[in-house]
Amino acid sequence: MKPAQDTPTPLSYGKQWISEDDIAAVVEVLRSPWITQGKKVPEFERRVADYCGAKHAVAVSSGSAALHMAALATGLGPGDTGVTVPLTFVSSANCIAHTGAEVDFVDIAADTFCLDVDALAARCAGGSVPRVVVAVDFAGVPANLPSLFELAERYGFVLIEDAAHSLGSEYRLAGRDYRCGGCAHAHLATLSFHPVKAITCGEGGMVLTNDDHLAHRVRRLAGHGLERDPSRLSRNDSPWYHEMQELGFNYRLTDFQAALGLSQMDRLEQWARRRREIVQRYNQAFRDLADIPPWPENTLPAFHIYVLRVRGAWRDHRRLLFERLAQRGITPQVHYVPVHTQPYYQDRLGRRSGGFPVAEDTYYRCLTLPLYPSLTDADVSRVIAAVREILNQPPS
Repeated sequence: MKPAQDTPTPLSYGKQWISEDDIAAVVEVLRSPWITQGKKVPEFERRVADYCGAKHAVAVSSGSAALHMAALATGLGPGDTGVTVPLTFVSSANCIAHTGAEVDFVDIAADTFCLDVDALAARCAGGSVPRVVVAVDFAGVPANLPSLFELAERYGFVLIEDAAHSLGSEYRLAGRDYRCGGCAHAHLATLSFHPVKAITCGEGGMVLTNDDHLAHRVRRLAGHGLERDPSRLSRNDSPWYHEMQELGFNYRLTDFQAALGLSQMDRLEQWARRRREIVQRYNQAFRDLADIPPWPENTLPAFHIYVLRVRGAWRDHRRLLFERLAQRGITPQVHYVPVHTQPYYQDRLGRRSGGFPVAEDTYYRCLTLPLYPSLTDADVSRVIAAVREILNQPPS
């Protein structure tokens, strides 16, 4: 009888890493009197705010909820326009649409995959100034926040940093280092704690800001629109009295989710270093065969995903590369189907493909390879060997 061959461990594009310490932290809260609306959520908020360098943080139930609350808190609504990039997850645009405002897009820059500052500047100079701009830190690479913030101050729009990919990323300006999410060059920032992100709460998100009014508005909107601060009530005739002062939502994060996030924060820096190590190995291995991801000067990305772009003979065969990797137990992904090509935006808002060439070309050629801290050196070598073997052969 022939011995059974070992089946390689499947490798996905992203994966959470849950330790025994994480499990213990969650169990401790589950055994406590407070599994929601207790002390862990404020503790988690303070931990992340301090890490990023922001004054305020409000934890919510998802990254999409964070974007929704940030957009609503700005006062964005019907008659206004919000702008984001086409190459992002749909939530970056949907948060604008959910307010009743019009959604529009500005193309990405080829050297960052983030919002093209020059294109936005030209739009504003031409008189088409949006009320809100949602700038996405793509794959962990910081958007050009200082330049965008300068435009925001010049033209009066609100800048939201969608930092769902970039917790742990940094950028340097005038000899000083800033962390993504710190709102040094944005009015608000949002985070995601989905399992494939830098840290996870299972699901969850956070809004950060240095503005007291915006922070209060986000917290109230995420809690049904209820106001409990005695100084903000129209009357206060009992200890239980509260007022619903606007139509809000139930976007609360639970305490056991916050406990998981707190535990994961202990390893955030270690994980960011590991992601950069893997990216450096990939870059060295693939630069002669494909276009490697941006790593702009004066940035230290935490690299949420690794997006390779095929070229040459493989330019029209991205799907074949996808399928051949999957046959080897390596499951890639594509980030992202451009938002303006989604049926909702095409059918209801009249957006069509062809208007954002950099984003569309990137989507046409891109493939996301496995990148997460628990990948072993052997796993990375396996991915490299598979990709190189496939790309070194003509597609057929």
